[in-house]
Amino acid sequence: MQLPSLIEIPNGEKVIPTFSDSEMKDRLARLRDYMAKENIEAVVLTSYHNINYFSDFVYCKFGRDYGLVVTQDRFTTVTANIDGGQPFRRNHLGGNIVYTDWQKDNFFKAVKQLCAGNRRVGVEFDHMTLQNQQKLLAVLGDVNLNP
Repeated sequence: MQLPSLIEIPNGEKVIPTFSDSEMKDRLARLRDYMAKENIEAVVLTSYHNINYFSDFVYCKFGRDYGLVVTQDRFTTVTANIDGGQPFRRNHLGGNIVYTDWQKDNFFKAVKQLCAGNRRVGVEFDHMTLQNQQKLLAVLGDVNLNP
């Protein structure tokens, strides 16, 4: 039996956000405006700072990767199963995909699913290891990574 790579955990009630919905929507609108201006179809954010700034979720790495994928029509945190439902409870504006540790590199499977069909992808090169950059390029195929 193959255990799942990706799951959803709508566990618990949403918490009171740190910032208002209008503030968070404004932040996201500014990012999407920049993306449109630069012709970037998807952004994969991986730093504590940007994931928190745009989703109000602060992760503890525990040796795992975390991300936030933003397109013009979707906004999804990618989080490790160790966090259970916390990312779902913190993220008021978008979705959350949880990846499991049952297979290797499930984080990249989630990012691939969320970035499917996009050829210009923005990333935080100053927060991405060379190994993760290579893994991202391997799963996304023919893409241009942009800072």
